[in-house]
Amino acid sequence: MTSVAAMAGQATEDSTGTPAGADPRYTAAETPPNILVHLTQLALSRGLSCDAWFTGSGLRRDQLNDPTLRVSYRQAQMVIRRALQATGEPGLGLEVGQGETLGSFGLLGLAMMTSPTFGDAMTAGITHHRVSGSLLDVSFEVAGPREVALAAWPRFNDPPLLPFLCEELFSSALAIARQLVGSDFRPSRLEVTYARPAHVQAYADYFQCELVFGARLNRVVLDAQWLGHPLPSHNPLTAQQALALCTQQHGVGGMQQEVVVSVERLLRSHLRQQPRLPDVARMLNMSERSLRRRLAEGGRIFREIHDRVRAERALELLHGGALSVAEIGLEIGFSDPREFRRAFKRWTGMPPRSARQQAA
Repeated sequence: MTSVAAMAGQATEDSTGTPAGADPRYTAAETPPNILVHLTQLALSRGLSCDAWFTGSGLRRDQLNDPTLRVSYRQAQMVIRRALQATGEPGLGLEVGQGETLGSFGLLGLAMMTSPTFGDAMTAGITHHRVSGSLLDVSFEVAGPREVALAAWPRFNDPPLLPFLCEELFSSALAIARQLVGSDFRPSRLEVTYARPAHVQAYADYFQCELVFGARLNRVVLDAQWLGHPLPSHNPLTAQQALALCTQQHGVGGMQQEVVVSVERLLRSHLRQQPRLPDVARMLNMSERSLRRRLAEGGRIFREIHDRVRAERALELLHGGALSVAEIGLEIGFSDPREFRRAFKRWTGMPPRSARQQAA
């Protein structure tokens, strides 16, 4: 069983830098190293030596261009933290993301470029975001009557790294959007859960939209009218072939993993409603029995997934510091603050206020 308590205490590490009792996803080498590739390319372009960033990670910089290489979150986290420390550049994630192109995304970039509309390209990117090497999970959301959003969800409780990861994701998403529909593209709003950084002007200069810090969600919001924007490079056959190859890249066991990711995504989007397994099965157009079987094939149990998603979201909001404990309870489906406190302590081994104090 996944140790949810480990998420609240990731400061306790063994000699390899792995949190004691960590979630097995933390050390699963299943992510393409795209972010590390762009990070080291940026460093080298500035004359910085970055080989030492990989010491003790089980990786070497010269391995990054191997198309078969996959890295774990632990490995990527180690390299990125060292890069942040070595460069002393607080807006490093913005710089990395702005340098990414459709070509950086490989087959996924090709699938997006040959999609019929910007909305189709956005759907392809979100559906196959793991192929691009993303270290955050993403989803598509309706944000208002005429607004949609690309929302990002941390896989782990990692407040020091969250700003970098959000900066890289949202700045690269904007760079790709402008390549697809033109330089006039502007999002309506950028919302992030962390506090306003010292380099906020760099955000304003690049995103050119309303900025909200200490928000409930990490997301970039845009006018829904952009979704129908036709793409001049649309090619039905190429798009279909590229999407099929992206699906193959999910790897062996991808079907079970895909179901788990779909369940996690739906739970995150509906935490306030406390969805049960039959509710999620209905949203996935599956029978309850089929969903339970598919999860079991991957060694997963719905309740454990639900508890982990709620605990991760609660920890993220506690570390954000903008909401009270009672408000956080409401965000994840608890109308009674006492029930939330009991559940949180069961998940993490500590009360919510203690988890907040640890992050301070």
